[in-house]
Amino acid sequence: MEDTGARSDNPARLPFMGWVETSVRLTLTLLFLYLFLIGVKSLEKGISSFGSDFVDQVFSSVANPIAGLAAGVLATVLVQSSSVTTATIVGLVGAGVLPVETAVPMVMGANIGTTVTNTLASLGHVRQSAYFQRAFAAATVHDYFNLLSVAILLPLEVAFGLITRIATGFANLVGDILPEVGTGSSPIKSAIKTPVSWIVDAIESLGWAGVKGAVLLIVGIGLIFMALWMITRQMKAVMSGRIENAINGVLSKGGGSGALLAGLVMTIAVQSSSITTSILVPLVAAGVLTLRNAFPVTLGANLGTTVTALLASIAADSPDALVIALAHVTFNVLGILIFYPWPRLRRIPLVLAERTGEAAVKRKSIVAAYVIGLFIIAPVAILWIA
Repeated sequence: MEDTGARSDNPARLPFMGWVETSVRLTLTLLFLYLFLIGVKSLEKGISSFGSDFVDQVFSSVANPIAGLAAGVLATVLVQSSSVTTATIVGLVGAGVLPVETAVPMVMGANIGTTVTNTLASLGHVRQSAYFQRAFAAATVHDYFNLLSVAILLPLEVAFGLITRIATGFANLVGDILPEVGTGSSPIKSAIKTPVSWIVDAIESLGWAGVKGAVLLIVGIGLIFMALWMITRQMKAVMSGRIENAINGVLSKGGGSGALLAGLVMTIAVQSSSITTSILVPLVAAGVLTLRNAFPVTLGANLGTTVTALLASIAADSPDALVIALAHVTFNVLGILIFYPWPRLRRIPLVLAERTGEAAVKRKSIVAAYVIGLFIIAPVAILWIA
């Protein structure tokens, strides 16, 4: 009888244990977020240590907007994370190595490069034609939206500085409301600077002052990678199962702006647009979701991933770091406003993705040409020519 009573007590403990696990994971997430900010600050300080020669080399490698776009695509494909790329760009801008105008095309390129993950995820259905057609369409609709947004907004940025002007205006507004932003005087920035100064002291005490910049650069990138990976891992565990349920719950009520908001919130929660969009691919492949209903979730995920750059700007001293972070937000918001509210324009990426899915089923070689050509050959060729 006592054993039975003991067993009956166990289920009551499960909600408590689940709450404890969630609390621990959220606490770890905050810790890794702090390490992420330390990494951005280390990256910024390391870059600053290289001097003007390094600045000139960076400028020469992204001498025009198209080269900057290609660099953003390739960097994101290589590291498999637009969050890492945009955080690094924020660090470069914060260190004064890149002006905002040069960094904006790189951020656009990061938006394109991040779509390779869900495109690769669709290949898991390659042996089932009907499934693969829907899966590849679900993956490439993200590509087409970003490519079309770049095709419209990059020329406007080059000609009129559209995105930079809007982002600068918002950054000035934030500066008026929160004057300490960008001045390095906030308590958060002080808390970030202290560990970085410890790292600098440790490097100098080891007699490595001559390679201080390189060590700080390596430490910074390492912390950014590790922290974002761990944040994503912890939040994915917390949100496991809830993402699919949330998507299905929202879309069962009609999708639309609610689906866009769901994609935004879920991506902010897990700090990875790739997770959100890659979940959509098998759901569309299985026919659980239509491509039309999945599209707004993809747009929300696109916007949600901009939070990483905003967080990274907290660690930077230069106000320009906030400007480039807001430029990332501006680019995605403008893209959504151009295409989503208008039915005829909204159909363009959907139709292109559907036709690409049909072509991919008929000729599998198109898939390899599409992935390798768009994400590797094209950006490498542009950088080579530039």
